[in-house]
Parts: sequence; structure tokens; C-alpha cells
Amino acid sequence: MIPIIQLIKTDKKNGNAIQALILVPTRELALQISSTVKEIGKYLNVQCMVSTGGTDLKEDIHRLRNLSTPVHVVVGTPGRVFDLSVKKIMNLSKCGIIVLDEADKLLSQDFEKTVENIIKRLPHQRQIMLFSATFPSDVRKFQEKYMPNSVMKNLMKELTLLGITQYYTYIEEKLKLNCLHTLFQKLEINQAIIFCNATIRVKLLAKKVMEMGMSCFFIHAKMDQQERNKVFHDFRNNACRCLVSTDLMTRGIDVPNVNVVINFDFPKNSETYLHRIGRSGRFGHLGIAISFVTDDDLKNYYTIKKELDTDIDPMPQNIDRDKYAI
Repeated sequence: MIPIIQLIKTDKKNGNAIQALILVPTRELALQISSTVKEIGKYLNVQCMVSTGGTDLKEDIHRLRNLSTPVHVVVGTPGRVFDLSVKKIMNLSKCGIIVLDEADKLLSQDFEKTVENIIKRLPHQRQIMLFSATFPSDVRKFQEKYMPNSVMKNLMKELTLLGITQYYTYIEEKLKLNCLHTLFQKLEINQAIIFCNATIRVKLLAKKVMEMGMSCFFIHAKMDQQERNKVFHDFRNNACRCLVSTDLMTRGIDVPNVNVVINFDFPKNSETYLHRIGRSGRFGHLGIAISFVTDDDLKNYYTIKKELDTDIDPMPQNIDRDKYAI
């Protein structure tokens, strides 16, 4: 955001147009990024708006037609941005910068066509930036088509999993709750995110966590958007210790106080594993990730460990607090 804001023109002659578009896969991430834009750009008078599905279209229309405060940066989800541009409510003809945050998700089958249609509405002279923790074939194809002369920076070795200590415990399904209860007693948890693979398990587990005496929220994609917003906002503001979630909360979400991530259900692939455990150890903080591995998970466990070329150690009897509680 810093170099983008540096390029934004806010004077009356040049600054009445959208100049940067940041596309993201979820509303939660859009809200987070927009707050960063506003924080960094407030003394430069950079105006930013969020535009995502699941919200009132009238609010977006009103904001874009309010000429007294022109929008310079839009942070949005592809469907809503494309819809507004087709209806000629959002004018992208002078938008010279587009960012795809979580590019691997945005260029998957769910969003790819919409993203390409948005790019067609931008000026021919434009800068495209992709940010992603994985580099699947979808991203590679897009890069070859739209960014043949792109500069690539690979920070996986330097940054990925830096500050995160990974453990696993080999366990029977029926003993997971007991193990979780033991962890709550042994660990010094600032805040924890606990991941499940199925929506139906999220609410049930959150109830069990509450019964263990830990304050807990839950969140999943089938919840009403306003409810999701409230849960995310309250958890970020330290209103409770634990959040039980599906993979909705895996991408780009920064809650600096999270120092423990628990895979109550082991993920199916290395991409999901990487995004999940990356919710701790943000911005130089330390964190631990603990995965419950059953017999059914062994194949995925060995595959993920090999693909990420990372150490996932057996969980010791006592975890050194210096690894996560500083």
C-alpha cells in the first residue's frame, strides 16, 4: 500500500478518479486492507472505499456518485466490482494499478473469468501486482498471459513460517476434545484460532470450548455477513480468547494477538495448511501451530510435510513458552 499511495494523485485536476483497485476473495480481508489504506493515506487525503458482495448496493452507488469526496482506491471482491463497472457506476478507465491479493484464490475457477473481465475494463497502460503464498498453474498461466515481462520476488524461504513452531499430536478422533482441554490448561494463550474442516463442526466445537471455560466465538461462510463482520471485529479487538473457524479465516487475516493455531481437523492440502498456521507469527511475532493427526490424516500429513519441506515435530510434554509467549 505504501508505494501505491505514493502514486495516487489527489489534486483537483487529476484526483477525481479511481486510480488503484485491490481485489480480494473475502469481505473480511477487504475491510482489513481498507483500514490500512485509510491509516497510511489519511494525511495525503487518499480516499478509499470497500465494495463487496453481501452488502447494500445503494451504499456503493451513493459513495461513487458523491463528487465532493472522490474515491481514489477501491478494495473489493471481484463480483461486486465487475457488477458496478458493467453498470457504469464504477469507472475504471483511469485505474492504472490493480492488485490481486491472495492471487491463487482469485485466479481459481471461482473468480478467474470475473477478474479477467475486470482487467479488460482498465486502461491499456496499467500495472498488475499479484500477491500469493502459493504459485499454482492458474497463477502461472495468468502471469504468462497478462504479465509476460513481470518481476518475480520469491520470499518463501525468508519469510514463510518464520517465527512459527509446528507440532503435531497423533490422536484418535474421540480423544481430540480431551487433548484440546489439556492444551488450554498448559498453554499461555493470548488468542487462539481453532480450525475445523466442516461448517457443522465449528458451532459444536465452539460450544464445547465454552464449556471448558474459555471465551469463544465461531465463524463460517454460511453465517449472515453482518454477523461475520461483528465476530471478526470483536475477535480482533480481543473480546474473546478463542475463535473456531472453517477455512474462511485462513487468507490474509491479521490478528496480531493470535499466538496459537490449532488444527482440530487436519487440512487436506499444503496450501490450506500454510494459510492456516500463518494466522499466528504475524509481523515478527512468535507463534505455535498444533495439528491433531488421526489415522485418516496420515497420508495428508506426510504429503504436506514433503511439499512444504518443513519440520512438524511431535508435540512435547511441555512446550517452551519462549517459542510463542514473548
